[in-house]
Amino acid sequence: MTAQVINADTDEPLEPPSEFIIKVQDINDNPPQFIEGPYRASVPEMSTVGTPVTRVTATDADDPVYGNSAKLVYSILEGQPYFSIDPNSATIKIALHGMDREMREEYLVVIQAKDMGGHMGGLSGTTTVTVTLTDINDNPPKFSKSLYEFVLPEDLAIGKPGGKVKANDRDVGENAKSTYSIIEGDDRGMFEIFTDSQTQEGILRLKKPLDFETKRAYTLKVEATNARFEPSSGGPFKDTATVKIVVEDSDEPPVFSKSMYVLEVNENAPINTVIGTVTARDPDATGSLVRYFIDRHTDLERQFNINVDDGKITLAKPLDRETDMWHNITVTAAEISRAIVAIRVMDINDNAPEFATEYEAFLCENGKPGQVIQTVSAVDKDDPIQGHYFDYRLVPEMLNNPNFTIKNNQDNSISVLAKHDTFRRQKQETYLLPIIVTDNGNPPMSSTNTLTIRVCGCSKEGIVQSCNVEAYVLPIGLSMGALIAILACIILLLVIVVLFVTLRRHKNEPLIIKDDEDVRENIIRYDDEGGGEEDTEAFDIATLQNPDGINGYLPRKDIKPDLQFMPRAGQHSGPNGVDVDEFINVRLHEADNDPTAPPYDSIQIYGYEGRGSIAGSLSSLETASSDSDQNYDYLREWGPRFRRLGELYSVGESDRET
Repeated sequence: MTAQVINADTDEPLEPPSEFIIKVQDINDNPPQFIEGPYRASVPEMSTVGTPVTRVTATDADDPVYGNSAKLVYSILEGQPYFSIDPNSATIKIALHGMDREMREEYLVVIQAKDMGGHMGGLSGTTTVTVTLTDINDNPPKFSKSLYEFVLPEDLAIGKPGGKVKANDRDVGENAKSTYSIIEGDDRGMFEIFTDSQTQEGILRLKKPLDFETKRAYTLKVEATNARFEPSSGGPFKDTATVKIVVEDSDEPPVFSKSMYVLEVNENAPINTVIGTVTARDPDATGSLVRYFIDRHTDLERQFNINVDDGKITLAKPLDRETDMWHNITVTAAEISRAIVAIRVMDINDNAPEFATEYEAFLCENGKPGQVIQTVSAVDKDDPIQGHYFDYRLVPEMLNNPNFTIKNNQDNSISVLAKHDTFRRQKQETYLLPIIVTDNGNPPMSSTNTLTIRVCGCSKEGIVQSCNVEAYVLPIGLSMGALIAILACIILLLVIVVLFVTLRRHKNEPLIIKDDEDVRENIIRYDDEGGGEEDTEAFDIATLQNPDGINGYLPRKDIKPDLQFMPRAGQHSGPNGVDVDEFINVRLHEADNDPTAPPYDSIQIYGYEGRGSIAGSLSSLETASSDSDQNYDYLREWGPRFRRLGELYSVGESDRET
């Protein structure tokens, strides 16, 4: 700057001009910057420690002359212990030995540049360097399998591929390329192997035709070698594998002993003269018989014949040398081949389904509504691929059946259910339930099967005891009027008995009965059937007496009830009269469940065994020997009441041996 003192009034200078110099001192107010970052660099894998990778450069806008504001120091924030950096020159180097590209190919290094010579208070800047390891040929090829097996037909054409082998190399690019060669097992020079440049596979192909009858198997040793080799990387860079080739027999045509036969015959030779013989053999291992034929396109006039079995050529027509001096015919040979032809008859839906067996269901009188009476399944002689599916339904006239219904079990079976619990044998002993079964064929087939349901008497546990009407069966041959009269008398008698019992219940008489007036002594039950009008002799009740009880006395203890049963109020009939059957059933139920009504519980002791039976004893304790010839299988035919007895006395072979 230039300055001068001037008189303010006259504007005249009071002194000559003076020069002032002002120098601006630099301070550290600019951080280092990497103008060219971020950086990318590469280095070969397995490089030695100290190998340079790349060099980075940072700039600082501060004065490099004044102080340390522009003096930079470099360091690594990330990338250790793989790399190091020179703090002054910023050269990045390899810091770890044996860095393998196949283990890790890329590294990210963070470089920091700090001014003030790296001291406290200095400013800093960072950049990233991506270091990639380049591949070297440090891995040998390796076959994926030690043994390869191929099956080649003997008629495989020359030059056709017969199999592929592959040696994998962890290197990339040119370092991964391999060449294949056959080093053992191909003395005849039958095979060759070349490398597919795209897939790096070894393609095995034929150089000579195969012959199953000559040699059926070959064992080769194949070697894969790297195309490039680096001595510094070590070795060897090759691998071997075994290739087993099995020759498969092919059906080859017969082969004639000669490719051309020249035969001679006189022109005046008689018909059927043997001119000559051709022979052919089957080159296959089976050695099939050969049959011979003349190609009639070459013998249009049919002047020659050939025996199909032995190849003898005979004269069929007279020859004239002056007409034709030469006859060229072609003979073919063919194998006699045999094959088993299995003809399967395909199924069509031509059989209707039917019940699996002749079902006979039993229904207990005391059953509950909705109980399962019988499970029914069906069978079909057809055999569809998708399996059977049967549809069950009642015949149309039985859709509103008041007694039974069916339920689908979703397993090709149904359950027959009872709709109510008022079944009685005296009303109807047998029910017939027609069921239609339809299959899922095309077209569907159906059949109507009838299920027979019998009403039976059962115990409280539901065990069938009797399925016969017994006392309700009337003699055959009675007229309708006689039947009505008998039924009317029975109903009248039952009404009188019920009224009598009802009147007695209303009386408050003591329940104690004198021993000499015990009414039970006067009750005699006759279960025998009369022999007709000619039978005038009464049944001798004495035969039922105990033959051994005349001389002895068996004690008898009556247990009289302590409860008093309150009589039930009489049932008033409706306006339409009384349902006699229901009335009798109600009264019978009350009488059976009345603990105060006779007969009382009585303990009788029967200490004797009957005599005179022609059946003899059923006890096995009286058998003289252990091997009894007595057979009790007939007990199974006596019905449900004798089922338990049949199980006790009917034994099998295993029980008899025991």
